[in-house]
Amino acid sequence: MTPIVIDTSVVVCWCMADEDHALADQSMELTLENGAVVPGIWRYEVRNALLTNERRGRIDAKHTRARLTDLREMRISADHDHDDRVILNLARTHGLSVYDAAYLETALRRSLPLASLDRRLCEAAAASGATLVQP
Repeated sequence: MTPIVIDTSVVVCWCMADEDHALADQSMELTLENGAVVPGIWRYEVRNALLTNERRGRIDAKHTRARLTDLREMRISADHDHDDRVILNLARTHGLSVYDAAYLETALRRSLPLASLDRRLCEAAAASGATLVQP
């Protein structure tokens, strides 16, 4: 049982009733079966994305609380053992945000597949030799 690295784009897709994507569905199945790993920043990114969607009127606070409860019940573990130099190098080399580079660094360092709906992150992962979760 190999966990996967999931980024916020995948999780937000899970949380929004009006969003559907085969990769997000596959990532949910893999996470439920094998667990997932995320960089430490993930919990704040997810909360920020949900709050942004509240402010846009797509969801309400009750929905946010329910989705955060659902996520807490999943086997998602935070990884805090990042190599900051590698993260900065990945961000510079591939034009990524430091946040996105943290997902890639986690996947590379732990030799885990990465699930993302972010095109630039997926391109950087492929160029770096990371395995991507496929739908």
